[in-house]
Amino acid sequence: MPILRVHRLAIAALLSLTLSSSAWANDVYIPVAGPMTGSTAALGAQIRDGATAAMNSINASGLLPDTKPILRIADDASDPKRAVAVANRLTADGIELVVGPFPSNSSTPASDIYTEAEVIQISPGSTNPRLTERGLTTLFRICRRDDQQGRGAADYIVRHHQGAKLAVLDDKGTAEGIADIVEPRLRAAGEHTGRQSDFAGEKEYTTRVSKLKREGLQIVYVGYYNEIDIILRQAAEAGARLTVIADDPLMSSGLLAIAGEAAKGTLITFMPDRTNNAAGAAAVARLKDSSLSAAGYTLYAYAAVQAWADSVKRAGSFDATPVAAALRSGLIETAIGTVRFDSKGDNAAPGFIVYGWRDNTVEAVEQN
Repeated sequence: MPILRVHRLAIAALLSLTLSSSAWANDVYIPVAGPMTGSTAALGAQIRDGATAAMNSINASGLLPDTKPILRIADDASDPKRAVAVANRLTADGIELVVGPFPSNSSTPASDIYTEAEVIQISPGSTNPRLTERGLTTLFRICRRDDQQGRGAADYIVRHHQGAKLAVLDDKGTAEGIADIVEPRLRAAGEHTGRQSDFAGEKEYTTRVSKLKREGLQIVYVGYYNEIDIILRQAAEAGARLTVIADDPLMSSGLLAIAGEAAKGTLITFMPDRTNNAAGAAAVARLKDSSLSAAGYTLYAYAAVQAWADSVKRAGSFDATPVAAALRSGLIETAIGTVRFDSKGDNAAPGFIVYGWRDNTVEAVEQN
C-alpha cells in the first residue's frame, strides 16, 4: 500500500470521531482544478467563482465546526496531461475534495489519481458518460451526461427542423462521443444527416464554410467548443444561412468575443437555469455582492461544494469512504435544487434545456 495512502487512512481514522472532537483539522484544503488559462478559461472562471462563493458561505455558517476549508486554485488549461500532473501535485499535498476538472478528457485521467489517493472528486461540467462508467466510488458529477444531452439536442432538431438539410460536426476527439449520440438519433427519426470530422485546431474555415453553403445546409450540430466562434463568424461573412446547435461548453460570453453578432440565433443545450429558483437565490445574491455572475457552471460548482460539506457533516468524517456513502445516501439540498447521486455518481436530477443567444445573452427556448 502506498505511503501516501497509509498516511491518509491514519488521518481518516482520527477524523471519523464525532463532530465535537478535536480530531477535526483546523485547515482543510479544497482545490478547484480546471482551465484558468487557455481557450476555455471563461468556463474555468465560472467554476472557480462558484466554488469560492460556496466556501465563503460554509465558513461563515459554521456548518463544519472547528474547521476552516481553504480554497486552492489549480490551472490545468484543459490539457489532460496537465490535469494528471495537477492531480499528482494536489494529492501529494493532502486534500479532501477536488471540484473539477473540466472537461471530460481532463477529468477522466485525473480521476484515477484522485481515486487512488481516496479524494472525493465532484465535477461541475464533465459530461462524457464514460467518466462514471468505471466503478470509481469517490467520483461524482453534479452536471448531467452527454447521452442525455445528445438525445435532447437531436429530439429538438426533429421537432423544430424536420426535413432540414443537416450536418453533424466533431473534432475527431472529445466531441465524437456526443456526435455519436446525435447523429444516429437523427437518422432513426428519418433525417438525412451528413457527418464531418476534420475541424480540430484550425483557425481558417472559409473552404469548409463555403462547402456547407454550397450544399445548402441549414442546421449544423457542432459537438465541441474551441472553434465554433470562428465558424460562426466566417459563416456569417460568407452569407451562409446556418443555424448552429452546440453543447454545454458554449454557455459562456467568450463566444461573443470572436463571433460577435454572428452568435445570434445559436442554440445551446445546457442544464436548467437555477438563478431564478428559490434554492439558488442566496447563492446568486452572494455572487452578486462580489460582482460575480451566476451564469453557466457557476451554481453547479457552488452546489458541488455544498453537497460535499453536507455529506461531511452527516458522515461525521472527512474520510472519502463514509463521505461518498453519504453523498449517495439520499437527497441533498443545494443551490441548483435537490441533488440525488445514483450508484455511479451521476446526478439523477432533471436534464437539459435548449437555450438561444439573443442580444448578447442567452434565454431558454424549450425544455426537453
